[in-house]
Amino acid sequence: MHTDDADTVHYRLRRQSRTPAWLALSWRALVALALIGIALAVHWFDRDGLRQNSGAPVTFADILYFTMITVTTVGYGDIVPVTQQARMFDTFVVTPIRLFVWLIFLGTAYDFLLKGVWEKWRMSVIQRHLEGHVVVAGFGTSGSEAVSELIRRGADPGTIVVVDERAAALRTAESCGTTVMEGNATRNAALEAARLSKARALIVSAGRDDTSILIVLTARRIAPDLPISVVIRSEDNEAIAHQAGANVVINPASFAGLLLAGSTHGAHTAEYMADLAASGGRVVLREREVSADEVGKPLADIATGLGHRIYRGHQDFCFWEPEAARLEAGDIIVEVVPRTDARN
Repeated sequence: MHTDDADTVHYRLRRQSRTPAWLALSWRALVALALIGIALAVHWFDRDGLRQNSGAPVTFADILYFTMITVTTVGYGDIVPVTQQARMFDTFVVTPIRLFVWLIFLGTAYDFLLKGVWEKWRMSVIQRHLEGHVVVAGFGTSGSEAVSELIRRGADPGTIVVVDERAAALRTAESCGTTVMEGNATRNAALEAARLSKARALIVSAGRDDTSILIVLTARRIAPDLPISVVIRSEDNEAIAHQAGANVVINPASFAGLLLAGSTHGAHTAEYMADLAASGGRVVLREREVSADEVGKPLADIATGLGHRIYRGHQDFCFWEPEAARLEAGDIIVEVVPRTDARN
């Protein structure tokens, strides 16, 4: 499929470094200064072991000059150690200090000059081999909550790719450890750069229903079989989102209404529904394919959890319906399991 705007090379993944740049630079500067300070102090206290070719007395300025030249180079020979003690110090202390300081300088040059190039290359390699990841289009309130919930449920933040045009939203997403990409998710090129065709799922939360539906349409063209979940604010647009290709349409206001209405029929109904939905609850809903040893058995006899519903092709059947009395190969089971068993 041809992209409908600039080539996907313009869309680059980013991932935040675990150590702030200012902290890394400060630590290296302090270590380098400490090593130079050690050499300077010993040279000063053992200044009688140094001689100038001119024969003039060795002053503190001479010691400072000699230390810096010796640490950064091998010296010019205008000031030299003449005692055995001074020569041994330069051999076994100053020489290692010189090597450490050079390594610090080279490491700093790499981090602040070359690392950017390296990171761009590394992320481009990651981008080319992305597979089995979750793409989140839009990092607003719902998108950020979805990412947080995925991480709480054990997802590796590096396998979550956030696509957004807002720099502030991307910085927040980066702070969570996710991979981010600045781009317009309604464009083919942006979603292709996020390797949508190789993704495990797409979560759409653009903040506007029209934008979210357009993202769903674009995504469905690129990945016809990809599971797509979308947040829709207006009930009138839910059917349109389904027609656009979304597998799951979630209306936050409607869900909140369900919880509120449920709470009027019992003190624990809404609590249990929230328990099922949240990562911190005692139970969780799990979706899985029927196993070979379960084929032919009723849904009520599964041993892994409490079966609620089965999906057979494009139809779904609840636990009380006759079709649930005999499981078939290829059925998808939705069951309630204890939180500790959710990842099994």
